[in-house]
Amino acid sequence: MKKLLVTAAFLILSVCCFGQSNLVSIEDVKYLLHNNLSRADTFLTAKGYTIRSKNEKKKTREYYLATRNGTHVDLAIRADGKRLTMELETNDISQYNTINSSISQYINKQSSTPEMQTFVVKDLCTFYISTTDSFPYDPMKKNYLMQIVADKNVTSVD
Repeated sequence: MKKLLVTAAFLILSVCCFGQSNLVSIEDVKYLLHNNLSRADTFLTAKGYTIRSKNEKKKTREYYLATRNGTHVDLAIRADGKRLTMELETNDISQYNTINSSISQYINKQSSTPEMQTFVVKDLCTFYISTTDSFPYDPMKKNYLMQIVADKNVTSVD
């Protein structure tokens, strides 16, 4: 009986404390770039995203997640042959911080400009991040656009 209670407590703690976040991380990007669009559907739906549009002919998917305080995360994935390209648009600062803290050490200073930062994660992808002011203007909110292009040697598995 004691063993059963300890096991049940561990399972509850693991679900509550180590549950998967709804925000996209660098590990999620890695998973998505290495897998096909149907696996992306399953994975992002499990994270809480809803499919906004799906076009089988053009091989594109668009996902949406409403986060706290009226913020959102839009994720578009396009398949070009066996390579995936992603575009993540958000006004949620925690989504931006999740990605930026993981890739900040990979900044490419030669190709970065004041309008767009470029991060090259070796053997995975290149991040192009631009920041704009929100409309209507709010000094506390910004819009972040992250374009993620897989390296030429990173292909999705069917």
